[in-house]
Amino acid sequence: MTYENLLYEVDERVATITLDRPEKVNALSWDMRQELYAALKAAERDQDVGCIVIKGAGRAFSAGYDLTPADPSPNQPPGGYVSPDLDKLTGQYARDLVNGWWVIWELAKPVIAQVHGWCLAGASELASMCDILFVADDAQLGYPPVRALSSPDTLYFPWKMPMSWAKYLMMTGKPVAGKDAVTIGWATKSFPADQLEEETRTEARAIASIPADMLASNKKATNRAYEIMGMRTAMDVGVDWQVLSTYRNTAGEFGKISREEGLRAALQWRDGPFKDYSARPRDDR
Repeated sequence: MTYENLLYEVDERVATITLDRPEKVNALSWDMRQELYAALKAAERDQDVGCIVIKGAGRAFSAGYDLTPADPSPNQPPGGYVSPDLDKLTGQYARDLVNGWWVIWELAKPVIAQVHGWCLAGASELASMCDILFVADDAQLGYPPVRALSSPDTLYFPWKMPMSWAKYLMMTGKPVAGKDAVTIGWATKSFPADQLEEETRTEARAIASIPADMLASNKKATNRAYEIMGMRTAMDVGVDWQVLSTYRNTAGEFGKISREEGLRAALQWRDGPFKDYSARPRDDR
């Protein structure tokens, strides 16, 4: 298959899928997501692949979903969902995103996210739904939309870290450095940025040396334990809350400021109190 938004290669039983829209900071468009699912399934079918790595081209893993203002939106299927009213009521958009990430969960082969630079919002959903998360020490993982737009589409926080941190990050949207993400249990291991590629490759090759049926058995056994604890149901309820959060009284404030004063002003309004993301001091950029 030919990919327009990804790079795909197999070497020493490791399939590497590279998000390849560096000019858009690898924003996760509808087209890119469909290609990603297809590439993952192709790797699953390939008997010469034992492990899969997802990484990003350029200066970051990904800035999140592609929210470029355009008609049609690059973030939705051609023609949109069933209807705007139904989508608003049933959360078809958020549900589609969650169902997409379950592809990784159900894949018979282990998937590693290799994260450098920014990994925000939807990109953090992708990385967090992978089986293993390796990050650069200075990577920045976060979910800024919880400050002004909505609750997460994919409610992974309670399943990736202790309650105190899950609540803190859900309530503040603050970014976490790669090294700290490991400390709180969000990420698996962190490495200096210039060593991340080789360290991830070394780990992936070792994992790929284990028989595929053994890996699949271990992955499925672990996944089913989390499902028994309610992970799938919690994710479904998370979609419902994402929809409900868009009906709150202040839901339109970010958009109103963006339309009247520009996106930069809206971001400053959102991030100013925290002095991060778009409101970071210039010498910290």
